[in-house]
Amino acid sequence: MTRVLVLNCGSSSVKYRLLDVPSGRVDEVEPAVVASGTVERIGEDAPGAPRDHAEALATVMAGLPLDGLTAVGHRVVHGGLTFTAPAIVDDTVIAAIRELVPLAPLHNPANLAGIEVARALLPGVPQVAVFDTAFHRTLSPAASTYAIDAETATRYGIHRYGFHGTSHAIVSRRTATLLDRPLAEVNTITLHLGNGASACAVEGGRSVATSMGLSPLEGLVMGTRSGDLDPTIIFHLHRVAGMPIDEIDDLLNRRSGLAGLAGVNDMRGLLARRAGGDRAAALAFEVYCRRIRSYVGAYYAELGRLDAITFTAGVGENAPAVRAAALAGLDRLGIEVDPVRNDTPERGARVISPPGAPVAVCVVPTDEEWEIASQTLGVVS
Repeated sequence: MTRVLVLNCGSSSVKYRLLDVPSGRVDEVEPAVVASGTVERIGEDAPGAPRDHAEALATVMAGLPLDGLTAVGHRVVHGGLTFTAPAIVDDTVIAAIRELVPLAPLHNPANLAGIEVARALLPGVPQVAVFDTAFHRTLSPAASTYAIDAETATRYGIHRYGFHGTSHAIVSRRTATLLDRPLAEVNTITLHLGNGASACAVEGGRSVATSMGLSPLEGLVMGTRSGDLDPTIIFHLHRVAGMPIDEIDDLLNRRSGLAGLAGVNDMRGLLARRAGGDRAAALAFEVYCRRIRSYVGAYYAELGRLDAITFTAGVGENAPAVRAAALAGLDRLGIEVDPVRNDTPERGARVISPPGAPVAVCVVPTDEEWEIASQTLGVVS
């Protein structure tokens, strides 16, 4: 058995999964989950809340069977232009991740805390950083360059980096497997729809376009994030409304999206309100689905040939109404959702388009922890 611990450290939480992989490779044999869980409310003034990540991880590891541990894989949100692949952690890698904190101030510090604590608690066990952005380093210069002054962009790292890379990677591979076709021959649009949401055009396993950019704010409408908007809105709120930059940042990241439009960021709650005749919820649903549809059309054009559209993550996997509405009216492009297949309460990878449809519409559960474990083992082996 090859045993891998996967850690995903957020600003106030630690998600963990301990996996046994019989062959040493996650993509060959389904690994056994030895243990998994989440520690929340880290650093909060609440009874029983861990003081910091060090205390949280020490508690987690004390309860895990770590004998024979091969490696620890860490999710790191932002790898910038530095990291094109997972990296075995050393002092140089830690310094490079720290330099990228200005590009991900809410994520990279927590990711670093997890790495540093795990190194101290598990000396001698290889630690591997797996980057959300790395999958999108295959974007062409034309796809990753913003049309602003080139010197300014270079100086301050203004670039389309993209996120949810581990999810888009594993889901595009599993889509090819579902269709029983070689990955290199399949063009897919993957739609990761959770509280955070992003679209990705994947050509033969390579990311060629993605909706998130310098940060996870750009692109689709999300639970609390606005997604695409006219940049002048920011100037207007600052100059005319007198809002400080930090307040605008908070508005667009935490008080926008579905929460801003309808007062609820959970799609289940939104759908319940919409079914009850709530007009704000109905509008939010239409805005949400319309944005997805516009990206599907754009990425179809980007790819030139489309074999599959795949929904994944919490909303994508569990909200048939979203899947149907997001692709409504695209039948002339060969894109259709079969109502019966779409509404059937199944789990696992499945096709929900009509038999023989030119473009397969699929639902494929994501599993970023498995992907992190796979990349981790690929590095240490």
